[in-house]
Amino acid sequence: MDLQIKEKTISLIDSLKSTCQTYGMGNDGNEYKIITQVFLYKYLNDKFGYEIKKLDERIAKAEKWEIAYSELSEDEREDLFDTMNPDIPRLNPEHLISHLWNQQAKGDFDLIFDQTMIDIADKNIDIFSTQTTQNTKIPLFERLTQYVTDEAQRAPFARALVDKLVNFSFEETFSEHYDFFAAIFEYLIKDYNTAGGGKYAEYYTPHAIATIMARLLVGDDADLHNIECYDPSAGTGTLLMALGHQIGEDRCTIFAQDISQRSNKMLKLNLILNGLVSSLDHAIQGDTLLAPYHKSDDGQALRQFDFVVSNPPFKMDFSDTRDDIEKKYSARFWAGVPKVPAKKKESMAIYTCFIQHVVNSLKKTGKGAIVVPTGFLTAKSSVEGAVLKKLVEDHIVYGAVSMPSNVFANTGTNVSVLFFDNSRTADKVVLIDASKLGEEYKDGNLQKRRLRPEEIEKIITTFRNKEAVDDFSVAVTYDEIIAKKYSLAAGQYFDVKIEYVELTQEEFEAKMSAFKTELQSFFDEGNALQAEIMKQLGKVKYE
Repeated sequence: MDLQIKEKTISLIDSLKSTCQTYGMGNDGNEYKIITQVFLYKYLNDKFGYEIKKLDERIAKAEKWEIAYSELSEDEREDLFDTMNPDIPRLNPEHLISHLWNQQAKGDFDLIFDQTMIDIADKNIDIFSTQTTQNTKIPLFERLTQYVTDEAQRAPFARALVDKLVNFSFEETFSEHYDFFAAIFEYLIKDYNTAGGGKYAEYYTPHAIATIMARLLVGDDADLHNIECYDPSAGTGTLLMALGHQIGEDRCTIFAQDISQRSNKMLKLNLILNGLVSSLDHAIQGDTLLAPYHKSDDGQALRQFDFVVSNPPFKMDFSDTRDDIEKKYSARFWAGVPKVPAKKKESMAIYTCFIQHVVNSLKKTGKGAIVVPTGFLTAKSSVEGAVLKKLVEDHIVYGAVSMPSNVFANTGTNVSVLFFDNSRTADKVVLIDASKLGEEYKDGNLQKRRLRPEEIEKIITTFRNKEAVDDFSVAVTYDEIIAKKYSLAAGQYFDVKIEYVELTQEEFEAKMSAFKTELQSFFDEGNALQAEIMKQLGKVKYE
């Protein structure tokens, strides 16, 4: 059954993308808005029907629930709304897909379609909006047909979108679990995670790495309640969704911030799909480093959380805001803010600011994890070196896992994950080199690598047990790390193995003779090559 639902859902996504391509918006900068919004509209339409059937027997028994719902009086609808869970959108009969379907013959159908989107957004703005750092509400939906350049094609485009929505229902997915929606979401946005064209590249964290981070931070059987989770560079929300699922969606609240408008739209979708609607109000669009939104009750210090995760941009040019960040927040960035290089401004190590921000955002018993370039594990100088030194000397870091290369969708940078515990009670730090794990696969023209389920379990089990495994993991004290010049690279702690082989006198002499013969052949080849070069040089001089 799971496979059938998944295939149908993926087919819907493909058909929406095909419609965009037909109307000239394949790979257009606004295509992601159309795909994600129409997908979400369909999901919410079906979710609304599913919920009201549970509340009204007449609607549940009707051959077409939409007709039965439209026959209710306005008072009856309001009574229905009063008994509904606030996490379910309120839709009027004219907002339903079936109503739009019946309006398609009208010449101004594009205007009808767009106005329906705006009406739904306005009606549900208190619950289903996100906001900016300036407290401007970002509504659930926006007008879509405006992205079709040819005005004459806008109505046909709207009809084509509605056509794709009527012959499929999400109802059978509502009993599905997190992993289903995680896979669907990944497929839905897979074409919109490129690092090109934007100052802040939106990196999609692979599901496997998000799962490892969540399971190591939370545990598998934690009985937690009223937990607050935060990501200061939330992107599309993959890390937060994994964390929320590990804790239990009904036992945690999600807080997020990201500078990207595109990420905010996708994060909103992800929260709704994963039953975290009540956290939408805490999903903020804005520059975390320059204008952190989530503050303590007095509005001065950063708000602190039980769990903090982050996969920030690694290096980029933030010279426009760099000086303001340093002046306003010198205490917050205790190891400093990277200077602006004279030549390569884009090489500013912005991730070091996010590491400091993550640490500052942890409660006294809080735990965190952040994705960093693997080179950071052996940093010696500049801001990187100062951050690494502080993490070790203050016993904040308690683990580091180096991941396989090419594991991220759009960066070839080797990455590692650092784990923090602000209770600072760990006696040893677990260092794992998982760089040789994973299987290769093709993603379009790109050669990628992914961790297999058994490898994920190996990383998690080894980390939890603080096991020392040959050429894979070590558990070392903070003093040992300091003695190694603060290195968190597992490989620097592995024993150097020398293989001893017992030989007879005759075997030893035979090996030495073979070595001499091989060495002499190298010398002979070198002399012959030198003679040939001199001969050719002589010819050139003579000519």
